[in-house]
Amino acid sequence: MAFGRSDGPRMPTAIKLLIAGGFGVGKTTMVGAVSEIRPLRTEETLTDRSVGVDDLSGVEEKTTTTVAMDFGRISIGDDFMLYLFGTPGQERFWFVWDELARGALGAVVLADTRRLADCFPSVDYFERRGTPFVVAVNCFEGAPVFELDEVKMALNLGPDVPVMLCDARSRDSGKDVLIALVKHAYGRRPSAAVG
Repeated sequence: MAFGRSDGPRMPTAIKLLIAGGFGVGKTTMVGAVSEIRPLRTEETLTDRSVGVDDLSGVEEKTTTTVAMDFGRISIGDDFMLYLFGTPGQERFWFVWDELARGALGAVVLADTRRLADCFPSVDYFERRGTPFVVAVNCFEGAPVFELDEVKMALNLGPDVPVMLCDARSRDSGKDVLIALVKHAYGRRPSAAVG
């Protein structure tokens, strides 16, 4: 039996991306802002059981937390489908990261200059796995403002790791970050050097 080429519609290429970072940095907000579908959220209300476990310094107004993941989707023409997975920020939920990271092209590490050290675990995780990532500094009102080179130095990032500003609430800003991530990840692939 011979199989010929089909001139029918093609399935888009699926690209899995992670949105990671510390507790309260804006991961859920970013997934919700850029997703073309209603995002799946696994948020639960913070209760008195989190007292002494979750550090609310700098995000005292936060009342919910992601306990498994956020999920959203973006179509890029007919050729690509970006699947976005937001990771939980607290250490007690990090056990799900390995499953979420499986098959991911790359990750966005969201950073908050009020709590910059909170993104070290994400940076370390992706560096250990060899997963391409970019750092996006979420511009919170009233947060200290630093030059991007200062952020890069504070996080001890390699020269090839892109660092940019973003507003996790803005669809356009989130898209710019995701485009930068995809370009960075594809630029690091071995096949990109051939040519």
